[in-house]
Amino acid sequence: MTETYSEAIGRTESRDELIAADRATALAATLDYETAPAEGAALPPGWHWLYFNPFVRRSQIGHDGHPKRGGFLPAVKLPRRMWAGGRLTYHDSLTVGKSATRDSEILNVVSKSGRAGELVFVTVRHRLSQNGALCIEEEQDIVYREAPAPGAKKSDPAPAPEPAARSETVAPDPVLLFRYSALTSNGHRIHYDRAYAQQEEDYRDLVVHGPLTATLLQGFASAVGRRLARFEFRGMAPLFVDRPFSLQCGDVEDGALSLWARGPEGELAMQAKAAFSD
Repeated sequence: MTETYSEAIGRTESRDELIAADRATALAATLDYETAPAEGAALPPGWHWLYFNPFVRRSQIGHDGHPKRGGFLPAVKLPRRMWAGGRLTYHDSLTVGKSATRDSEILNVVSKSGRAGELVFVTVRHRLSQNGALCIEEEQDIVYREAPAPGAKKSDPAPAPEPAARSETVAPDPVLLFRYSALTSNGHRIHYDRAYAQQEEDYRDLVVHGPLTATLLQGFASAVGRRLARFEFRGMAPLFVDRPFSLQCGDVEDGALSLWARGPEGELAMQAKAAFSD
C-alpha cells in the first residue's frame, strides 16, 4: 500500500537570515560576472537560493549527502529525490545587507504508483520578506522516486524548441558545480561524487544543479526584458558536467517570454516562462 504522508500537509517553519553581501559576491565570482551586488543593492532573481539552507551536523547527513529525512519535509522512504520545478512571484527585490525572513508551508503531498514505480510529489510554499514586507512568493515541486531497475531503458528526452531568438552558451565544469554546491549548502553527491552519480543514481556523469540552471535562465530573461515579475520552470532532462549547454528564448510578447535550456544533443533540459513588470 502506498504511503500518503498526508500528516505533513500544513506543516510550517520559519527561518531568519542576513542576505550577506559576501555570499552574493562569491556567486558573482563563481558565475564569472564582472560586478556583484553590494550592500544596499537589489539581490538578482534566483540568488535568494543562496540563503536559508541548513548546514547540518555530519552525523545528521543521509547517504545521498542531503540532511536525513524528517523534520520539516516528510520522511519519504523513496531513495531518490529531485527539485523538479517551481513558480516564483517577485513583488520586490530582497536588499543585500539586510536580514530577511522565510516562512515555509507544505501545501500538498501526493503519492502515485505507475510504470515509473512509486512517486511522491511534495509542494512547498515559501514567502520571503524584509521589514515585514513580502518580497518573493515561491512554490517548489520536490519529487521522490524509486531507484531505476537494473538495465531499465531510459526514455528519450524531448527536443528543444527551434529556432531561438537569442542564445547563450554555458560550460559547466566541475569547479562551477563544486562552488555552487558549497554556496548553497547542497551536499547532494550527484554534483561532485562521480562514482555515486553513475553507480547509485544511474546518471552518465556529474549532474548540473537544477536551481543553478534556473538561476541562469532568470538572469538571461532579465537581460532580455525588464524587471522580472514572475518566473516558472520545470526540469525536463539532466545536464552534465563538461558538456556545454545553451540558454535560449523566443521573443518577448505582451510582456512575457518563453525560454529554455538546450542540452548538447538538442534535448530540452529545462523549460521556463518569464513575465515582466510594466
